[in-house]
Amino acid sequence: MRAGVPQVVVPVFADHPFWAAHLYRKGVAARPVPFPRFTREALVASVRRAVTDPGMTLRAQALGRAVAKERGVDNACDVIEAWATASGVPVTTGG
Repeated sequence: MRAGVPQVVVPVFADHPFWAAHLYRKGVAARPVPFPRFTREALVASVRRAVTDPGMTLRAQALGRAVAKERGVDNACDVIEAWATASGVPVTTGG
């Protein structure tokens, strides 16, 4: 999403269906193509929608700008370090 382009998602396992549906509902991805129903025609339809829908492009660009401003990895590290410190786990940096 950071690239700011509409997505075509082929969920395969685990949390893929959740995130594929989430991106579709946000309007930044075409309808997901679940792997068990994957066909050339389904993929072509999804790609065509992603590259021709101007509203999807605008929403993806806006989300991309928002994601680019986040400190995702830094925030995750801060949370893990805070948990480790509170739990008495030695925290080292670098390495």
